[in-house]
Amino acid sequence: MPNFALKVIRLAFAVLGGLFPQTAAKLAFALFCRTPSRRPKGEKARIMEAEGRERLSGAEKIPFPVGKSTVMAYRFNGDGRPRRPRHLVVHGWGSNAAYISALPAGLAETGAEVVVLDFPGHGLSSGRSLNMRQAVETIVEAERRFGRFDAAVGHSFGGAALMLAAGGVMKGAGAISPSKLAVIGSPSHIHWLFDDFSRMAGLAPRVKALLIRHAEQVAGASLDDFDTVAAAARLGKPVLVVHAEDDKEVASHHARRFGDLATAQLHWANGLGHRRIVSDRGVIETIGAFLSKDMPPVHEPAGSGAAA
Repeated sequence: MPNFALKVIRLAFAVLGGLFPQTAAKLAFALFCRTPSRRPKGEKARIMEAEGRERLSGAEKIPFPVGKSTVMAYRFNGDGRPRRPRHLVVHGWGSNAAYISALPAGLAETGAEVVVLDFPGHGLSSGRSLNMRQAVETIVEAERRFGRFDAAVGHSFGGAALMLAAGGVMKGAGAISPSKLAVIGSPSHIHWLFDDFSRMAGLAPRVKALLIRHAEQVAGASLDDFDTVAAAARLGKPVLVVHAEDDKEVASHHARRFGDLATAQLHWANGLGHRRIVSDRGVIETIGAFLSKDMPPVHEPAGSGAAA
């Protein structure tokens, strides 16, 4: 964020927070949930976007409504062949299906049906905001539309959303029931995000507390419940945790928190940082092997309640 804009934001919250703290907290939440511009930043990003769109050209584009949003889904191998495993893939904050397309395309090479989503406010989906409840509701609606997913894979924010969706953490948002999950460079809790945002925006302690309370009301869950390790422990299902120690966006301690969990397997992909990790061929092959091992598909064939 440019320095001038940041100074204006801090001044606005300083003034408004002193006079109308509740209003300041709600405005802070709106800013917190505001998604980045979809426009690729720089030539390298434009090339990656174009390459990703080319990969997605081999998938069906299937839009569907979630609340007030229209979400774009892309489906590989959606021919309804019996006993074809079905996987869900979701991206991180500020990303999209095209950016991570190497992952779903690679998993589709194993013969699986693969559905990858653009979250609201990202890619070809509508809107300019996203919160964790919206992400969970999008994931749950995707399973309702396409049928039960045998496995689910998420990068960064998307990995956390998957774990919370599988754990049924949010009241009234529903849940998904994959047999396996894989998370890549994902946070294991989100308190730190509110800490960082509050420092950036210069929020007074009272406004920060009201911001968190408002976020919890929207989510239908306490921030303490946004613990993906606890969710994984309750689920008791196999979880692959992929992370890089050089990840500068989501610290490696988030992955290490899974270390004592009997159902979790840690895979370190050092040197790949936070973004390159999701498209690395070795990582994709590791995830594909994890999903394929000892996991016969148990979902209904596409066509019995699934999206056409």
